[in-house]
Amino acid sequence: MTADLAIPAATPMPGSRNMNPSGLGILALLREDLRTHDGKLFEQGFWAIGVHRFGNWRMGLPKLLRPPFTILYRFMFKWVEWTCGITLPYTVKVGRRVRIWHHGAMILHADSIGDDVHIRQYTTFGVARRDALHQLPIIEDRVDLGCGVAVLGPVRVGHDSTVGANAVVTKDIPPHSVAVGVPAKVIKRKEELEAGS
Repeated sequence: MTADLAIPAATPMPGSRNMNPSGLGILALLREDLRTHDGKLFEQGFWAIGVHRFGNWRMGLPKLLRPPFTILYRFMFKWVEWTCGITLPYTVKVGRRVRIWHHGAMILHADSIGDDVHIRQYTTFGVARRDALHQLPIIEDRVDLGCGVAVLGPVRVGHDSTVGANAVVTKDIPPHSVAVGVPAKVIKRKEELEAGS
């Protein structure tokens, strides 16, 4: 068989494996997440991230051992949803040191969220159309999102970008950008801001 006719390796389905960042165990990850949330054990964002980490950790267990942890995960997921207003499914790949500021009306259903991302209240990541339920946004490293931001569909918010409050992102945002408005438009590159300061 020639290389052109080779069958590509199957991509694992989201949620079929542990997608926590590699190189750190669950307890080390949780300690880092707690530090990211200023050591505040009762911060709702930390609870949402902690439950997400647990939901992924259990996927690394042998299938026979997994059911009781799955029941516990589902209970904690719903508890965070109902009490904190934060929906963060374990099927989302979440990087390290992600900070969820405040709480309430947050639907964070992305393909992936990078390292050192800041997310604020009333943020929505999700699909743009009902007939494209698997087309989800990618939030790259060090993105800072204002409150009320919506990022919809298979778009990419480039690393080191800032998205202003209440912006609706429906197209890719290049790295190092500042974007605002509905629909969101890039108004500056961060190099320009730094040069003007």
